[in-house]
Amino acid sequence: MEATSTQVGRGTIPPVVAARWALWTFVIVNLVIVEVLFLTAGTGKNGVLTVAKFFGLHAAVLMLFQLLLVARLPWLDRRIGMDRLTVWHRWVGFTLLWTLLTHAVLVVLGYARLDDASMTKTFFALAGVPASLLGMLAAAIVVVVAAVSARQVRRRLRYETWHGVHLLLYLALGLAFVHQLQETTTFSSSAPAMIYWWALWLFAFGALVTGRIVMPLWRNAYHRFEVTAVVPESDDVVSVHVTGRHLDRLPARAGQFCIWRFPGHNHWWLANPFSLSAAPDGRTLRLTAKAVGSTSAGLRHVPVGSRAFVEGPYGAFTSLHRTRPGALLIAGGVGITPVRALLEEEPAGDVVVLYRVRSEDDAVLVDEVRTLVADLGGRLHLVTGRTGEGSPPFEPESLRALVPDITERDVYVCGPPAMTSAVLSGLRGLRVPRRQVHAERFGLA
Repeated sequence: MEATSTQVGRGTIPPVVAARWALWTFVIVNLVIVEVLFLTAGTGKNGVLTVAKFFGLHAAVLMLFQLLLVARLPWLDRRIGMDRLTVWHRWVGFTLLWTLLTHAVLVVLGYARLDDASMTKTFFALAGVPASLLGMLAAAIVVVVAAVSARQVRRRLRYETWHGVHLLLYLALGLAFVHQLQETTTFSSSAPAMIYWWALWLFAFGALVTGRIVMPLWRNAYHRFEVTAVVPESDDVVSVHVTGRHLDRLPARAGQFCIWRFPGHNHWWLANPFSLSAAPDGRTLRLTAKAVGSTSAGLRHVPVGSRAFVEGPYGAFTSLHRTRPGALLIAGGVGITPVRALLEEEPAGDVVVLYRVRSEDDAVLVDEVRTLVADLGGRLHLVTGRTGEGSPPFEPESLRALVPDITERDVYVCGPPAMTSAVLSGLRGLRVPRRQVHAERFGLA
């Protein structure tokens, strides 16, 4: 597969805008349908239970929306990006938490008033009803997952521990679905209502299973990825070359990343997102990683000829989002890998690369980047020094001094979180239009 040519969109709706409109239209349409079903299905046994039903129905919609955000649907992922979808997933998750808690409290309060009993007695009475117990268990799981996802707690947990607890949400979804079947009169209030709810749940679960299970398994069975070379780039950086069958049919683009597993080298649950450090050519894929954890540090010991399990490609850090002829590519540390791949898609001419490292010795793949930039007739600025030394390189004045026409370019940014935030702040200070700024942050969740 030849490198995809850079296309500059003019006079068209940006892909990310189209995807956001499609996603939010889907959500709003379904919320309207749920409101209609709520209004036409009749009231609860008292006013409090009617309001409780309202919150319960909207909690169901939030759950289904959560599934779509993490289903890794290619159309959304390539336009919005997994990092942004993950942020939305987090905020929708906390909204779901408070919606579920409100629903649960109102249910107990409503039945307590109906039976003229205390809320404690009513709670235990409801816990003795299987359908209600299922809802309570689902809510309890959501509370636990939300607690371990709070930033203060999340920082203290190993990723594997947090991820294992997070997987309990799928159990919560199953419990909530059965609870809805048995308890919610709106679900079975009419034939159209039943068709709607079943279709919505099947669509959401189908999207999740397809994107997270079926597609990765099919692609790995079809392509049969295999390690062909392991090349040390420096003392703590290594490149791994992977080949496979029919790679010209793998929908990968420069700037994207995959989630990599190497069976036999690490446990199956140990995986890392690594960007493609070269544009896909239909024959091989290459990742380049710095030793920052047990998985990445051990990559130099992956046996040549061993199998690789690859999920993806993912990410919206591609030329699909180009809006201007000129480009500024800003990278920090190992964030140079997707930038280096993007250079292979650049047309000759108007490209500038800013590469931020502590010293030139830390500049991963710098010789390849220098050669590619020279072939394009562009400019490379290697910005060295430790944070806090000298003038900040990403202040508006510093950026304008290096790239005077920065506001007329698309700007791609990839690097450590602190650097990315500093660059984005500088671009805002320069009033670079948001549609021209494309950033990707490391990490999955």
